[in-house]
Parts: sequence; structure tokens; C-alpha cells
Amino acid sequence: MGETTEAGGPATTDSAKRYALGALIATCVSALVVNANTSAVSILIPAISADTGTPTDTLQWAVTGYSLVGAAVIVTSGSLGDVFGRRKIFLWGLILFIASCVLIALSQDGFGVIAGRCIQGAAGATILACGMSLLSAANTGKAQLRAVTLWGAASAVGAAAGPLVGGLLASTLGWQGLFWIDAAIAAVCLPVTLLAVQESDDPTRSRSIDFAGTVLIALTLAPLIFALTNGSAWGWVSWQTLGCFAITILATIGFVLVERRVAAPLLDLKLLRNVVLVGATISILLGSGTINAIMYVVSLYFQDPSTLGMDAFQAGLATLPVAAAAVILSPLITPIVGKIGVRTTIALGFIIMSGAFLALAFVQESWGYGMFVLPLVAVAAGMSLQNGPCSSLSTSSVEPREVGAASGVSNMARYVGAAVMTAIVASVYGGVSSRRVEAGETDAAALADAFSWASISMGIWCVLGIGLVFLVARKVRRGPGEFEAAAAAASLTHTIVPPQAVAGRHEVAG
Repeated sequence: MGETTEAGGPATTDSAKRYALGALIATCVSALVVNANTSAVSILIPAISADTGTPTDTLQWAVTGYSLVGAAVIVTSGSLGDVFGRRKIFLWGLILFIASCVLIALSQDGFGVIAGRCIQGAAGATILACGMSLLSAANTGKAQLRAVTLWGAASAVGAAAGPLVGGLLASTLGWQGLFWIDAAIAAVCLPVTLLAVQESDDPTRSRSIDFAGTVLIALTLAPLIFALTNGSAWGWVSWQTLGCFAITILATIGFVLVERRVAAPLLDLKLLRNVVLVGATISILLGSGTINAIMYVVSLYFQDPSTLGMDAFQAGLATLPVAAAAVILSPLITPIVGKIGVRTTIALGFIIMSGAFLALAFVQESWGYGMFVLPLVAVAAGMSLQNGPCSSLSTSSVEPREVGAASGVSNMARYVGAAVMTAIVASVYGGVSSRRVEAGETDAAALADAFSWASISMGIWCVLGIGLVFLVARKVRRGPGEFEAAAAAASLTHTIVPPQAVAGRHEVAG
């Protein structure tokens, strides 16, 4: 891919170094804020519910809506950056993020929060997609690898710190505090980006933008999530549920037809012939989706007065071992893969996750916090073991010219997994608890049963994930290398294009 910049020149010049530093600061800080914001919101749901009077099952859309829009926008925003300038689109992403934070913080009802979070899904996806491109364009060689590694680390730290920071702010300043502070930090990134980040684009890329595909992705996911969320209340064979499934099917057919005809498709359907890529992508969807889903239920269960009765800060603190496990394990994944192989590492990850969900299926109303720690840590550890290698497989299993598209598919899968799995688990949790209460159980017993069935539902997907191992790690074109460390660090939120592949495509114009 050819690259142009506003003021090209040798990478060793002072101006190039300044631009590289500016890109590093702007993209890493923004990635940290976006990922912290994303992971914190589940902890805030009970507080938002109490303040706005909106039921938690409705506020579930603050989580799934974010992921739904992110799935639709993540590839399109990168394409917009390639065509119109990455810095320009990145800036618009920051502005949209700030606006969404303000909208959410000022909202007096759940609708405003959900609407703001949907907008935030588009903003966050744009910031991550264009930020990664800006960082890659501003660096070459070893400097590029270091920059990408730092970006991945910032993403992981943000995702880990989000629940703790969000809980602390909710317990002190109120749940709105997170969004005001995030808006302020994002605002600081604006002048840094304007003054110290160089514009870049891809003049060889088709000027066509697949807006139809973007809309059809949303039309596919939205009714599906509506059906999964409300199916138990509506009835699984009711006209509402079947109607939602029908819209999803029609939108999926429309998406395939559109992607076969557009000049620059959102999803290159030819990539679906690559068994390794498909297996790795589905594995990413399952791993990321199940951990996002169970942490959503954990945030509700830990803070419910009938169960553990934690406040938001205590709940955020309670999730710290889970986040720490993912962060600590990230740099160890590459050596593990080197010793036991990619396929075994991915299988081990899914086996650990399956065992952890099985343990959580035995939850009782008498369980204290200590009973949850090891299984939840195991979920995070298993997810890291399978997600990191799958991230690198998704880019190493295709030809160099297809690396960017494969990365986009994997990133879309993360958003889809988070949206769909959270909808499934919210439906199971809400449906089981309601039925148990109606049957005469105490609230505590009903919620424990609901948590148990939510864990079982996620465990089933992880067991299925073990079978996917037979589809991955076959005919891989590139073995483990330095890049796996960076990919593993970012594996919670992003699949990043190998720096050597990016460097091979860069032709900076003078």
C-alpha cells in the first residue's frame, strides 16, 4: 500500500521524530481512555439504574449498543482515514467521543445514556482504527515495533484499570464523573494531534467507501440482539422474536450481495475461504465475547443487595485480579507459544475457560467473594492464552496484501462477540432470576441460579471453541516472532497489523 504524508522526508529527521512522538502520545493516551471507558461501564450500570430509574435489563443496551455500533464502524472508519486522511478522521473520532461523554454525563434518563454509548461505540472504533494507522505510518523498523507494543500495553492497561477507576469515581463523584474525566483527557489529545501528528493517507486505495455494508452490519446485529434479549419474555416462537430473526437473515443476505459488488468491500468474502483465518476469527469472537459477557453479569451480581451488596468501588476493586491476570500473562504468551505451539496454546486457553465456567456453574447463594476469584482469574488467563495467538494467526495466515483486511475482520469479531454474548447472558440472567422468584425462591437464591445458568451458557461456547483448534494453526505462513508480544498485549481490544508487513507497504512521498 502506498503512503503519503503531509511533509514527507527521511525517518531520521527531527521533524519526523517529533511527529512520531506526537503520534505515540496521542494514540496511546486515547487508546487507554477508550479502553478504560469501555471496560468501566458495566460496573456503572447499577448506579446509572438507581439514578435514572431505568431497569438494568434496559441499560444492557449501553453495553451491547456500544459494541454493535463499533462492529459496524471499525472497518469503515479505517477506510475513511485511508481515503480522507487518518489524522482528520482520528480528530473527528476524538470530537465525537468528547460529545458522547458530555451527552451521557448530562443525561437524566436511560435513553440518553444508551444513545450516548452508541455514539461512543462509533467514536471509540474510529479512534482505535485510525490511531493504529497513524502510529504505523509515523514509525519504521524497530521504532515501529516499539510504538505498537506501547500502544498495545496502553490498551491493556486501560481495559484493566477501567472497572476500578469507574467504580471509584461512581462511589465518590457519581457515575457521571468517569465521562467528564474521559472527555477532559480526550480534549487534551486534540491539540497534541493538531500540532504534533502528521497527516497520512493511502492514495492507492479505492476511493469507494462501503457505507451500505456498514448499515447492513448494524441491521444484522440489532434485531438479533433484540431477539436474544427479549426472546424469553416475548416467547421464542412469537412473531416479534421470529420477525427479528427474519430481519437478521435478510440483512445478512443483503450484506453478502452488497459485498460481492462493491469496489472496496467491508469484508472481502474471499477471505472466508481461508479456514485458518475463519477459525481464528471465530475463536477471537468466542473468547472476547464470553469474558465480556460474564464480567457484565459479575458487575450486577456483586453489587446486588441480595447477594454480595458491594458498592461500585468495591465491585471495581473485586475485578482487579481478573484484569491483572490478563495484563501479567500478556508478555508470557509468546514464550508459551514457542514452547508448546500455537494450536496447543489456543486449546489450553479454551480448556481453562471451560473449566472456569464449569466451576462458576456451582455458585450458591452462600458464596462469598473469595469463591469467585480463582474461576474468574482462570477465565481471564484462558482468554489471554487463546486470544493472543489467534490475533497473530489472523494476520499470519493470509498473504501480505490481505493482512489489513484480516486484521479488520478480527477486530469486527471482537465487537460482535461482545455484543452478542452480552445479549445472550443478559437474557439468561434476567429470565432465570425472574422465573425463580416467581417460583417462590428468595432473591439471593434466584440470582445465584441465574449466575449459574449464565456461566453454563458461556461455558458451552468455550467447549465449542476447543473444536475450533482443529481449524487453526494449519498452513501458517509466519511462525512466532517479536510481533506476538505486541499482539498479545492488545489482544483484549485489537488485532494489530504486523509492523514488518506495514513497513513493507510504506512508500513515504517527499
